[in-house]
Amino acid sequence: MSSVCVHGLGYIGLPTAAMLANYDHDVSGYDADTTVISELRDGEIHLDEPGLRAFVTQALESGKLELVEEIVPAKYHVVCVPTPFDSDEKAADLSYVRAVGDAVAPVLRTGDTVILESTVPPGTTTGTLQPILEESGLTAGDDFALVHCPETVLPGNIITELRQNARIVGGVNGISTESAVHLYDSFVEGEIHTTADPTTAEFVKLIQNTFRDTNIGLANEIARLANDYGIDSREAIEMANEHPRVDILQPGPGVGGHCLPVDPWFLGVDSDELDLIATARQVNDGMVEFVAELLAEEVNSLAGTRIAILGVAYKGNVGDTRMSPGLRLARELQHGHRQAVPATDGGSPESPAVAIHDPHVEDPTLDLQTLEAATIDADAVVIATGHDEFGDLDPHALGERMAQRTIIDTKAILDPERWREAGFTVRRI
Repeated sequence: MSSVCVHGLGYIGLPTAAMLANYDHDVSGYDADTTVISELRDGEIHLDEPGLRAFVTQALESGKLELVEEIVPAKYHVVCVPTPFDSDEKAADLSYVRAVGDAVAPVLRTGDTVILESTVPPGTTTGTLQPILEESGLTAGDDFALVHCPETVLPGNIITELRQNARIVGGVNGISTESAVHLYDSFVEGEIHTTADPTTAEFVKLIQNTFRDTNIGLANEIARLANDYGIDSREAIEMANEHPRVDILQPGPGVGGHCLPVDPWFLGVDSDELDLIATARQVNDGMVEFVAELLAEEVNSLAGTRIAILGVAYKGNVGDTRMSPGLRLARELQHGHRQAVPATDGGSPESPAVAIHDPHVEDPTLDLQTLEAATIDADAVVIATGHDEFGDLDPHALGERMAQRTIIDTKAILDPERWREAGFTVRRI
């Protein structure tokens, strides 16, 4: 077993640190945000992830995971820091990666291994991180190992997928790759695949998420086309997928999270070849406006109405709101949907009143309401997230609270006939 310093204790870093500790490595968990360290020491887990609290507690109580406020020397440095994307500049913010490099270089020793897990544009490991680390006077591949091994886990199932998912390891040379494989082999049950270099590993992660985003873009465009023909897009997709060589994903109100809305753009940081990929991004981002248009059709004019949005997490049964379609829809309705603002009297445009509810999200910055408060006197309800609780809603109880019985089911989790029998107009994507 080895000493490991995990840099960044967010959605990936904290479960990774706990995983390594629970597999008997001596782990130092570091985060530049001292509040994160303080909260963890007080037993507060700042992430909504099934099983994570017990998993982290086990690692801390065993003494194998230590929370540190300064970066310490270690046999392995595992980097799990954020890499935000500036959509206006079409550029990745690699400042956190650079900061880790600056902090690790002074403590880097001959024989150490640095593994970048953060999702980054191709060429970041060798083009950005390597030169900073080599300011230590050591050379990557000769004196220390340098590797990219992207995380590929899904929120809501992170602990299981850290163990079971295949890993892709790309080092600057064979010795680097071998060193990283040795670490991951201590807890990964899935296949560990190796690539020729870090850039290939970076590229593979990006095209994995780009495949999903582009496929969802196709499904969303199909949904918009089906709407024009009066066709149920989900039924059409289900029938199309009966062909053995067809596998279309499901449409929805857009894609969220940190990966799918961002990773495809990383491919274009040093390339001008984003054509199909960029179009898919535009289609998916445009689904929020499409949902607003469906709402306007059903209630005639959104001006002066009350709309309840159920679900502001970006996916079902988690509390993660990053790039949430539900939140984007709320902002679209409140701040600019053209069909919501007739303003025929020359006065200020009138937008609908929007209430949001999510049983999984805990965020004091959001005006979250109970289900009852959000839906009372509502003219329409939008199911924006596929939480199990929403599939179990009682249409009669909900309808009695609402001003109009209109529901837009963007996740297709309701039984349309049951809701129509209760007097609802049901539209779904």
